[in-house]
Amino acid sequence: MNTNEVALVTGGNKGIGREIVQQLAGRGFTVYLGARRPVPAPEGLDIRPVRLDVTDPASVEAAVRTVEAEAGRLDVLVNNAGIMVEWGVETVTAAHLRETYEVNVFGVATMISACAPLLRRAPNARIVNMSSGLGSLTLLGGGTVPGFLAYSSSKAALNAVTLFYANAFRADGIKVNAVSPGLVPTDQNTAAPFPRGDRTTADGAAVPVQLATLPVDGPTGVFRGPNSVDEVIPW
Repeated sequence: MNTNEVALVTGGNKGIGREIVQQLAGRGFTVYLGARRPVPAPEGLDIRPVRLDVTDPASVEAAVRTVEAEAGRLDVLVNNAGIMVEWGVETVTAAHLRETYEVNVFGVATMISACAPLLRRAPNARIVNMSSGLGSLTLLGGGTVPGFLAYSSSKAALNAVTLFYANAFRADGIKVNAVSPGLVPTDQNTAAPFPRGDRTTADGAAVPVQLATLPVDGPTGVFRGPNSVDEVIPW
């Protein structure tokens, strides 16, 4: 049985996900780096690559079995894997929506369902869902952020999923929160028709890591911003 706290991070092979993996491992976690194409773990940290495709239930189940066999429980699940496949409304098809929702929404639900038994074994389990300010209905309705039909609606749906699970797991003491990492230049937004931002991956990982390390009396069912764990983003 592993005595370190144990985390599983989806999409942990690059970008913000990779930084979250490294920061948690640097805090003494045993971190399972979940990715469709796992990369070698750096030496000196307890990082364990595991093949994981959130759109493939068999892959998810196999990864969770590995965590159970090696660690016996799961303290933190970070649902970081996400995609963006469109940059407008007029050209978006139903296929774009299905592809986006498969990862950003259905993949998260698959992960949480599969990991729930292991999370219930932890004394202070936390789930962190990587959302976006582009999924805030309040901000979209006010016209203060650009909207992308497939991506923004998928993140709005993810926010709803976050609230449902937060309420469902409240009695188990499992905290479920959403966070926006801010605008960080990544492979996902390389073709974005707007400024990609100047935040580093370390900046983008900072608040997700804070939510992943909340104390027992920390909040649940909240949507936090990229600059501080106390920065509230309206749903």
